[in-house]
Amino acid sequence: MKILMFQPKVTADKSANLAKVEKIFEEEKTNDIDFLVLPEMFNCPYEAEKFADYAEEIPGPTTDLLSRLASEHGVYIVGGSMPERSGGKVYNTSPVLNPTGNIIGVHRKIHLFQVNYPGRIQFDESKYLEGGNEQTVLETEFGSIGIAICYDLRFPELLRGMAKAGSRIIFLPAAFNTTTGPAHWKPVLRTRAIDNQTFVVAASPARNRESNYRAYGHSLVVDPWGEVLIEAGVGEEKLAIELDLEKIEEVRKRLPLLESLRPEVYSG
Repeated sequence: MKILMFQPKVTADKSANLAKVEKIFEEEKTNDIDFLVLPEMFNCPYEAEKFADYAEEIPGPTTDLLSRLASEHGVYIVGGSMPERSGGKVYNTSPVLNPTGNIIGVHRKIHLFQVNYPGRIQFDESKYLEGGNEQTVLETEFGSIGIAICYDLRFPELLRGMAKAGSRIIFLPAAFNTTTGPAHWKPVLRTRAIDNQTFVVAASPARNRESNYRAYGHSLVVDPWGEVLIEAGVGEEKLAIELDLEKIEEVRKRLPLLESLRPEVYSG
């Protein structure tokens, strides 16, 4: 399965951010790409107090563009995430589209980012966003995939549930920052891949030094053995890689973790 991951420099200009995604298909040889993967809040700055200003319904202008691109080029698109307006509330939502352009599922970020690191960073998404309440596992021609968003990564029970539900790949649009990123980004992603014996595909925005919130960057892919297969730097970048899905069964035969689970021992 071949994926193309885009790490864009996101600005305050929503139309320009969307145009960058469209331009990928003009610049890249996408005829052999199966999945295009975008980062968290790819169409607007990661500034919680402004999410409502950028929010739109699903379907809406952003997903209409992704739908057209998916169908024109015959690819799945993991649409990073975007501020979704629904029922008077705003969610941090990842839409997923299939090669015919249909939205096959959405994941609303369950765990809203909270950090209080005096002198470094303070942030609380829960003041501006509503959290989702459902695990997201979707069926594709390549098997089941799981979708989580950024802070969801820190809750191992969620990703274990995806693996138990059959996920072979977990896509994780994210926007770790320059405080938590150097400390936790790669170790936690590798741990989730190792524990669940899945590929983990984590897409970040590029670092924008003019933004109030500076993303860590370093989009990467980890295999089921915990090996980092490819990693971006901090700037705008596109990463292409082919995943050997047979590696999942190979690793699970070496260490049958999921078969060895004994939830009756620790479920309480």
